[in-house]
Amino acid sequence: MRLLHVVPTYLPATRYGGPIFAVHGLCRALAARGHEVHVFTTNVDGAGVSNVPLDCPVELDGVRVHYFASQFRRLYYSASMRKGLQTFVPLCDVVHVHSVFLWPTSAAARIAARAGVPYVVSPRGMLVPELIRRKSRVAKSLWLRAVERQTLRDAALVHFTSRREFDDARQLDLPLPAHAIVPNGVDIPPPNDAPHGDELLFLGRINWKKGVDRLIEAMLLLPEARLVVAGNDEENYTATLPRAGNVRFAGAVSGEAKAALLRQSAALVLPSVSENFGNVVLEALAAGTPVVVTPEVGLAGDVEAAGAGVVTSNEPAALAAALRALLADRTTREEMGRRGRSLVEARFTWERVAAEMEEHYTCSMRSRR
Repeated sequence: MRLLHVVPTYLPATRYGGPIFAVHGLCRALAARGHEVHVFTTNVDGAGVSNVPLDCPVELDGVRVHYFASQFRRLYYSASMRKGLQTFVPLCDVVHVHSVFLWPTSAAARIAARAGVPYVVSPRGMLVPELIRRKSRVAKSLWLRAVERQTLRDAALVHFTSRREFDDARQLDLPLPAHAIVPNGVDIPPPNDAPHGDELLFLGRINWKKGVDRLIEAMLLLPEARLVVAGNDEENYTATLPRAGNVRFAGAVSGEAKAALLRQSAALVLPSVSENFGNVVLEALAAGTPVVVTPEVGLAGDVEAAGAGVVTSNEPAALAAALRALLADRTTREEMGRRGRSLVEARFTWERVAAEMEEHYTCSMRSRR
């Protein structure tokens, strides 16, 4: 199949977090299965742009990435991408758009519909009532009615990464004519035989929805414990957080430094208010590290069913109690780590995820004939 993925931002713009890596992981795995995979994206990278060519595609892990300049960065509007979509979409078997509320998604969807090419929509955690209420409520509500209802209604498939993400979207009373739940995947590192340390780890973007404030308040109740907070903070949210002497801020980490933190930590803690999936949870489980998550994390049900960690409220006292009990029992932590890695190997490899998505693409093509 010739597949086109359309996403507002892409590697090397890693500041945008999990969705960037999830989309590339899927594209790379699909290419490894023999498909011709293209990505249309912008060169937007924060306040600047990525150092990438705009006149020719870049091959990245077997994926052909086409970068376009954006004239309206807030919505990622790109006149050159529009021209590229009009030419390229009719040549594709399936178009897969990632995100909502942003111009590339609606533009690619409309062009695909006119060309008779089936398209798949992945909201990537953006159809959450609470998030819409807290940020640009009026603008996003209008956009939902004026644009996204049609985008979702005409899609061959709406893809969610977890049951949690699907349930959130249903609360918005949007048309979801056909949908599927296919998780993100993860690269599984070599087995780690070294013992884990005693420090807790928070890893991810530092903003309000991740529950970092509640976690630090919990650490104030655990003076004997230590926490490392690693992640980028583009909203200067750190300045608003409580101060605790047993909390260390490590800044953004990647590559081997990130892998080492995951391997060495006693547990990964993700007390999010809203988390459609939780890629970092998968990364921790793959490293054999137990996790502590809230029910609002998309992977919470899998973690609980597999006995790979603890699911608890992010109310500081409850969170502190769960962390205290886990830190006191190294044997249980080690067993949780083994169960977590087994879960990832059985369900969340990129090869398995790509094979599942491939089946949905094939069904989407058949449904349009």
